[in-house]
Amino acid sequence: MMGSEVARSLVLVGRRGNGKSATDNGILGTQSFKSRASFSAVTRTCELRRAVLDDGLILNVINTPVPVIARLFDYSVGSGIIAKEFAKCIDLAKDGIHAVLVVFSLTNRFSEEDVAAFDKFCSLFGSKIVDHTIVVFTGGDGFADVEQTFEDHLLAECPQHLKKDFLSRCGNRFLLFDDLTKDETKRGKQVEHLLTFVNMVIEKNGGKPYSDELFLELKTCSTIRDQQEEEASQKGYSNEQMLQLKEQVERSHEEQLRRITEMLEAKLNADTTRWEQQLAVERAACRKADEEAELALEFRKMLEEDIPVDQTLMIADLMKECS
Repeated sequence: MMGSEVARSLVLVGRRGNGKSATDNGILGTQSFKSRASFSAVTRTCELRRAVLDDGLILNVINTPVPVIARLFDYSVGSGIIAKEFAKCIDLAKDGIHAVLVVFSLTNRFSEEDVAAFDKFCSLFGSKIVDHTIVVFTGGDGFADVEQTFEDHLLAECPQHLKKDFLSRCGNRFLLFDDLTKDETKRGKQVEHLLTFVNMVIEKNGGKPYSDELFLELKTCSTIRDQQEEEASQKGYSNEQMLQLKEQVERSHEEQLRRITEMLEAKLNADTTRWEQQLAVERAACRKADEEAELALEFRKMLEEDIPVDQTLMIADLMKECS
């Protein structure tokens, strides 16, 4: 049995409609996070909820709002809001992140934009965050292929960019999750399966959660704040003095978060400009390839129709000029 001091911090990210909040609730075994069918984002700000499992393991689950990754996926929210929520997420997980659960739905199409969004997420948190990433596919209630496992089905049917550009980068750590089940036995087995992946990630990373200088800075300042309040209590500060100290500590904390937010916002803006330029180049290349393929098809059709070669070449040249 694990001691009650053992904790795992999980951060869930995913775009609207993928079942992120329902997955959170399935992990915790409670309706801690709002989950419902909606055309707008249900989760508005980073939230942390905690559950203690039967073996004493503490699960700290941080649900990120769609605004945190909205611009990463659909550019619907300003970079300042995103940066602020990223800073809050880091603050909530100042002891480090044991695993990032990227939530996708089996019923939604996985696109190149999703891969690009994950690249942006990794850029903000740091490239090493991918070593702590687990992919969770929701919609397990709709998967009933008895002839093959979900793993075999996914690897056989998923698009190449999902397989190569995403799953392989995450070490092929993915699992199916029925985020709507009411069966407590099934839910418990799902959580056990998930924690197997989490423990695998922890072992792979030397038993340490993901952390960087921002996490360490916030953790150090949090420790100092706790020490200051403890010392003040031992010195017999009056209620008024304690209130003044707490207000001073809170102002210092807010200033620290503001500075980190500004730094993340500047990085997000710079990276977004670069990503948009890169995406424009890639889309132009795809259009050119499609046009060339269409021209080649038309050229073959003309040859099959026994159009004279010189006339065929002339038509092909005209088609190229028009394109």
